[in-house]
Amino acid sequence: MVRGTWGGTLSFFPIEEEHVSGRMKIAIAGVVLGLILLIVNFWLGLVVILAAIAVPVGAYLMLDPSQRRRLRDINRRKTIGR
Repeated sequence: MVRGTWGGTLSFFPIEEEHVSGRMKIAIAGVVLGLILLIVNFWLGLVVILAAIAVPVGAYLMLDPSQRRRLRDINRRKTIGR
């Protein structure tokens, strides 16, 4: 360990940070907004949560099989290096 100038410690082996994609942040925000709206207006909150789930699923289902295979290959390549 090495002491940093701000008083913290630095490691010689930095910890890899997990990165959340922009689309995932939007989906999480949609679900959180829906949960808040559930308290205010049940039906509006339910619609927002269902839309936050249904829109990405519908977009995935609109891809043809070759595009789905290509997307799975890209995601598999991202997870192999971890």
